[in-house]
Amino acid sequence: MSKKITGVLLVNLGTPDSPSVPDVRKYLREFLMDGRVIDIPYFSRFMLVNGIIAPFRAPKSAKEYVKLWEQRGSPLKYYGYDVRDMLQQSLGNEYKVALGMRYQSPSIKEALNELKAANVERIIVIPLFPQYASATTGSVSEKVNEIVNKWQVIPSITHINQFVDHPKFIEAFAQNGRAMLDKKDYDFVLFSYHGVPERHIHKASVGSQCQLSSCCNKFHERNRYCYRAQCFYTTRLLVEALGLKEGEYATTFQSRLGKDPWVQPYTDEYLKDLPGQGKKRVLAFSPAFVADCLETTLEVGEEFKEEFMEAGGEVWDLVPSLNDSPVWVECLEDLVKTA
Repeated sequence: MSKKITGVLLVNLGTPDSPSVPDVRKYLREFLMDGRVIDIPYFSRFMLVNGIIAPFRAPKSAKEYVKLWEQRGSPLKYYGYDVRDMLQQSLGNEYKVALGMRYQSPSIKEALNELKAANVERIIVIPLFPQYASATTGSVSEKVNEIVNKWQVIPSITHINQFVDHPKFIEAFAQNGRAMLDKKDYDFVLFSYHGVPERHIHKASVGSQCQLSSCCNKFHERNRYCYRAQCFYTTRLLVEALGLKEGEYATTFQSRLGKDPWVQPYTDEYLKDLPGQGKKRVLAFSPAFVADCLETTLEVGEEFKEEFMEAGGEVWDLVPSLNDSPVWVECLEDLVKTA
């Protein structure tokens, strides 16, 4: 009898195939046409994305991607391949690890076809988003199910929906943070997470649990899929690991789009008040991202730094994402083996 193989599907958000305007426009259209990302009726979404956002935002975003692009391409993609290969080596030949992107290439369909060709008995899907959100993890799970449901033989599938409190995830980020805290003295630590519209929080709420206030200060069964509560919980775990004290840190949210209210406090507004409070040397974390990307390297690392300095700040440093950290790969290995 042939050896049974378990498939592991790693999925990240995605990146344009190149920093050219056409490729960036193509990426934006696929990304923003996802009904879980912009959750409005299809026709309105189509007109908004294709008539306004993609045409006008693509040239600006392309210039940003040029800054981000390296010889190996987009960091989000090449670190994805590195982690895939490291995890494959750690797991051994009883597993087949594939990498897919929710938008653009390598696609989820291509990655699933790799696993199908390997005749895997079951598939463990790990969206590379520590905190669950409908627009990220939910979208990945929906896409995987949509593709596999068309197969003649449907294998057993396990979805890993979040890993906010996995000890090795926390330790991997804490290691990166300690390396920077050992080099410099900072007045304040800011944990900036990607934002989501407030309506996403309310739509996912169990009853009236999510009030977008102090209810996020505790993490329990009823709010375990509240994105905001997960982010605050991640911060508390990192604060404990780093030995920070009350008043030395804050949790904020970035990258809002449109006029509707998004989860708060907003990073770009919060940071402008810090120098006036005597907090002029800031270390920033982006714990919603496991690989360097536009939202970390450029938004947090450069744009926010410029705004902070203009407000009177002196030092603004960004903690690198997990990228190809060995501890991060150990976290993924543990997620697979305990799935």
